[in-house]
Amino acid sequence: MGAFLTIHAVHGLFIGPSLDALAGMDGEVWSGRFDFTLLRPVDVQFLASLRHWHPLALVDLALGLGVLAAATVQLGGALSPMRLLTFFVALGAGVMILYALLLAFTGLVFWSPGFLFTWVFDSLFQMARYPVNLYPGWLRLVLTWVVPVGVMTTVPAQALTGELAPGMLIGSLMLALVLLVGASALFRFALRRYASASS
Repeated sequence: MGAFLTIHAVHGLFIGPSLDALAGMDGEVWSGRFDFTLLRPVDVQFLASLRHWHPLALVDLALGLGVLAAATVQLGGALSPMRLLTFFVALGAGVMILYALLLAFTGLVFWSPGFLFTWVFDSLFQMARYPVNLYPGWLRLVLTWVVPVGVMTTVPAQALTGELAPGMLIGSLMLALVLLVGASALFRFALRRYASASS
């Protein structure tokens, strides 16, 4: 739960608000306001991903970190520096996977500007609230490797408790990297579909 709340807070802090601004009937792609983003002398993907911030999500971030701290105390015993490092690496991979999936869903907006693709992802992301081991085998496979919302939260939690296999950590890092590269390529390809307000 602590890992979920932490990643959900990062989503609400800047990733979600920034990418959600492109989608929907009032989104920048539909209305043509995306022209102003394209005209700026900054990388489009970077600007589209970081321009809207909701500082109140810092409260959620503090809550998530508080739950993680409380869970760590209840685990008993001192956490080794290696376990903490593994946890932060796994959490970073989870944030990368979250960003990559949202970027990919946002890229689909350029084909259908009125459809809220990111809302579809938000519904799937709620399944990351629980450990992936609670789901049946076929759904566990889907939530790990097809729509890897389970990797975002379960892998960091396993790293903190010392139950994470090294192969799973390497697999999640590789998955995060592949998804990030693929989502970035999809987003840049989707930009070619954009018809500006002046056309």
